[in-house]
Amino acid sequence: MHYVFRRSMPRPGPFVSRYFHSNHVNLDIRNELNAAVKMAMKDRDLVASTTLRSVLSEVHSLDKAAGSKAPSSAVVRVLRKAFSRRTESAIEFTKCSRPDLAAKESREAEIIAALLPPLLSESEVDHALAEAVGGCTTDDVNPRKVLGHVLKAFYTKVDKSNVDSDFVKRRAEALLNANRS
Repeated sequence: MHYVFRRSMPRPGPFVSRYFHSNHVNLDIRNELNAAVKMAMKDRDLVASTTLRSVLSEVHSLDKAAGSKAPSSAVVRVLRKAFSRRTESAIEFTKCSRPDLAAKESREAEIIAALLPPLLSESEVDHALAEAVGGCTTDDVNPRKVLGHVLKAFYTKVDKSNVDSDFVKRRAEALLNANRS
């Protein structure tokens, strides 16, 4: 006698929306990554499992270099770096008229983006920058040094993995220019 096991509930839609809807930034991203790899392997999603396992490999290399488990913020930085690499690759493949490879890289970027915690909002960044500028007392007239002091004060309050550093730099420059006027 052969038994056929059927799932009681059908599997929902695409991979990205199915597994990751976490609003908690403080959760260990490493656990989410491991769970995502297991789920992708169970679903036999070759693209997702390969992508996530490559990111997990980078995380393990980071752990090995640190000598112990790297903090969650470092894991988030690895994820953001992997996301940006794939996004840039997709853009380059599009420029080189290779839509097949661009689509593959875009799909991988979507998978990684689903794991990333949200960045701080503009208002939160502006508020933290205003505090950093207000708390920064320096007698330097060199605007680059002042900017460096402000960014240093900002990043002591805010984890670098939770913000877009280019955006923070542009906002800090704009805030300092507004204060000089």
